[in-house]
Amino acid sequence: MSHQPQDDEATPTSDQLREQVEHTREELGRTVEALAAKADVKEQAKDKAAELKEQAAEKAADLKEQAAEKAADLKEQAAEKAAELKEQAAGKAAVVTGQLRERAAHAAELVKDKTPDPVLDKAAHAAVQVREGAARAGHLAAAQAPDQVREKAGTAMTMARANRAPLIAGAAALVILLLLRRNRRHR
Repeated sequence: MSHQPQDDEATPTSDQLREQVEHTREELGRTVEALAAKADVKEQAKDKAAELKEQAAEKAADLKEQAAEKAADLKEQAAEKAAELKEQAAGKAAVVTGQLRERAAHAAELVKDKTPDPVLDKAAHAAVQVREGAARAGHLAAAQAPDQVREKAGTAMTMARANRAPLIAGAAALVILLLLRRNRRHR
């Protein structure tokens, strides 16, 4: 009873053997490369240095972005504070301006109240003469002045009309001082 084993399938052919040898060589090559890479300390150090360099660059970019955001925040806060201080200064300036106007009006009233009537009459007469002279000079100047000068004079007159009371009080005080000075000289 001779029984032949059917090892045709179990016995590899020469092509299959070559293929297995080639496959084993490739695996062995990869294994050797892996072992060589593990043994190559210099290459590992380069890889680690490159990795650390990349991490440092990422960290620097993050810090730079954070610094830019912080700078933008601080700039915005400074602008808000400046606007707030400007507003406060404008409010204080308005208060001080109002106080100065009140004091000037009060001083003008005091001068007017304490000035004798003849002096007030002379001041009023002088003011009329000054107005008439100014009007004559204005007409002459208007006739001979260039357009730019006329425009500036118009602007000045508008401002004078808007601030008439302090201007009149200042002129009256000046006339009174001049008259008092003149009276002292004649004595």
